[in-house]
Amino acid sequence: MILNHLWGIYTHPKEEWQAIDKRHENYFYALSHIAIIALIPAIVGYYSAAHLGWSVGAGELIKLTQQSAMAMSVAMYFGLIAGVIALAALMHELAKAFDTSPTYTQSLELAAYTATPLFMVGFAGLYPELWFLMSVGLVGLSYSVYLLYSGVPIMMHIPEEKGFIYSSSVVTCGLVLLVILMASSVILWSMGLGPIYMH
Repeated sequence: MILNHLWGIYTHPKEEWQAIDKRHENYFYALSHIAIIALIPAIVGYYSAAHLGWSVGAGELIKLTQQSAMAMSVAMYFGLIAGVIALAALMHELAKAFDTSPTYTQSLELAAYTATPLFMVGFAGLYPELWFLMSVGLVGLSYSVYLLYSGVPIMMHIPEEKGFIYSSSVVTCGLVLLVILMASSVILWSMGLGPIYMH
């Protein structure tokens, strides 16, 4: 089953990392995991933006037109998948500096399962209050970082001391990718591809 490690990374992450490491799936298996999990924030994002409306502070609800919400959701979906693939590529290249040579599939598995809690935060969009999404997002981010730090020594076969430095480097690269993604959004919005609000 595509999502057979999903429960394990929440209930017993270290044992699950070891299970993933013992029986590596192929590249498309890891890619299909990302493709399915990335649907959560995309679909919920569309529904909350077009049908529920977002509450930001004491102002009135902010809603997008259905076409605009759909375009944003499709862009978000492919942006999330591209972000995980880019992170996996960075992990793969970075590993060489730590005297280890994982396959690209191992790097993709690590990136995919590490990103899963962040993608699951998408469910918080069903209650579209900014403070709630930020709170749940912080929990998701914290657990993703924990999964990264616990998974690196197992998946990349790096000693724990080196694994900590490697994981910190990956977090830094992830933040840089996030800034690039945000900057790209701003550039696209300034070119007239931004959201269209309902009045």
